[in-house]
Order: sequence, then structure tokens, then C-alpha cells
Amino acid sequence: MTAPERHITLAGADDRADTVAFLGRALRLDETAVIRLSARPDGLIGLWVNTGFEVLASRSVFGSLRPDDIVCDATALRSSLAAAAPGTPIDPGFGLDSAWRGALPATQGFVQLDDVPARTIVELSRGGAHLARTEGSSHGPATGLLDQDVLDVSASDGAQRAAVSMRSLFALTAMGFVRDATGHEITETSSIDLVAADEPVRIRLSGAWIRIDARYGSVFQRRERIAMMTV
Repeated sequence: MTAPERHITLAGADDRADTVAFLGRALRLDETAVIRLSARPDGLIGLWVNTGFEVLASRSVFGSLRPDDIVCDATALRSSLAAAAPGTPIDPGFGLDSAWRGALPATQGFVQLDDVPARTIVELSRGGAHLARTEGSSHGPATGLLDQDVLDVSASDGAQRAAVSMRSLFALTAMGFVRDATGHEITETSSIDLVAADEPVRIRLSGAWIRIDARYGSVFQRRERIAMMTV
């Protein structure tokens, strides 16, 4: 069978399941979400989505694609992947390059600042969600709440620091990147004790981005408050 001119091929069943789950969570945040797929120097495929919190979310899977940078509709891609066998080249559908403006974060150049317990991330996100429900509106959480810096992380020598906003924590948890010790998604009613006490969330910094790495994916917050879709 000849591969389509534009295609994505995922290596195995786990890669397909991870990608379908990523797309599903992106669509929960925005039913019109577009996805960017980018070939990485290490041979993996980077999956990217603008979460709607003005924060990018990303994870990587094993596979290949042609061309090496594709923007497509999340719903169409999810449907195609869910119906295809692992290793089958998938046509990602119409290109939507004009729907994504701005460059992706570099894959290198990040300096580690510190690790924060995943339990702390979940607790802060839940506290913010509670405030959003009580103080927000039908249009969603108040902008002031989203812009609030809830973590101030510094390098051991104090030379560099990062202020992590509630936007980033909402995006990290909404995308299912923080999970319990058995790999299951944390819900609003999950016991915090299900998250391993030593499970870290790593905070890294580059010239332009704050990167928050959890076990199952990362989010990227600009150091300057610039709307992601108007960069």
C-alpha cells in the first residue's frame, strides 16, 4: 500500500493510544482544536496543541511523518487514528497551517531550575478550579485568576527564577499529564494520596519560555505574557 503524500505513521499500539488520548483531551478544552505535529531531532514526533490557556501543551510519540511539520484538525486526525491499525500511514487531512501562527519552542537550551512535588501541582490546580467556579462567569475563569503566579521557582544559586501562572497548572492537569502512581488520570475527586509522594514536576527555563515537565507531557508558558495565537 502506497503512503499518502502527507501522512503520519505511529510505531505501535501504545503510541496510537497515547496520541488518541492527547487529541481527546485537547478537544475537551477546545472542540475546534488544531494539532501541530513536528519531527524532532531524536526521531520522535512532537504533538502540540494550544490549550486555550495561552499555554502550549506537548508530548512525544514514536513514529514518522511527511512532511516534517503538519498542522491539521484534531477531530479528523483522532477519528482516522482510532480506526487504523498500528503502523499504518494515516492521511492527517487538510493542512491548516494558517490556523497556527508562531514558532514552536526550541527542543534545546532549557536550564533546570527545580523540581516541585506533583501533589503540590494538583493541590494548587484544584484550589484554582474552586475559585474559578465560585468567582468565574459563564465565559470561564476570570483573567486575573489565570494570570496569577502560583509558583515561584528559583535555581539553587538564585541566579534564575521562573514565575509559573495558574494558566500553566490548569493546562498541565487538564491535559492529563499528572497522573496517580498507577498511571491513571487524576480527577477532582481523586485522593491526593494516590499521587506518589516523590513524583516530581520539573521546572525549566529558556530565554523565551518556562517549561513545566510532568511524566506524561509538558506545557510551555511564555516568559512574557504574549497571547500564543498572536505571536
